[in-house]
Amino acid sequence: MKNRLTARLAPAFTLATAIVALSACSSTGSDNMAEAPPPPPSMEPSCGADQLAAYVGQPASDEAIAAITAWRGGKPMRVLKPGTAVTMDFRPDRLNVQVDEQGKIKGFTCT
Repeated sequence: MKNRLTARLAPAFTLATAIVALSACSSTGSDNMAEAPPPPPSMEPSCGADQLAAYVGQPASDEAIAAITAWRGGKPMRVLKPGTAVTMDFRPDRLNVQVDEQGKIKGFTCT
């Protein structure tokens, strides 16, 4: 009878031994954990619209537009006056200078 009991308990004992052995391999502390990689940088390029707030409310003069163009360094830009036809293509690196009916800069967007 002892042999039959041993034969029946052997698989359970083997499984329990394996679980104990494997649990010794796992780590619960932060000492052994590799640091998570940093998130990837934003894939959405910025056109710099958030850096031009000082121009909002100013006249969209040739000098102001030239200064913004020079600051952009040849990157794509367009001046949008009321009634200006625009394409609907999405270019997140392109700066749009929005001008109101009085000829003042009312804002900037990236498209």
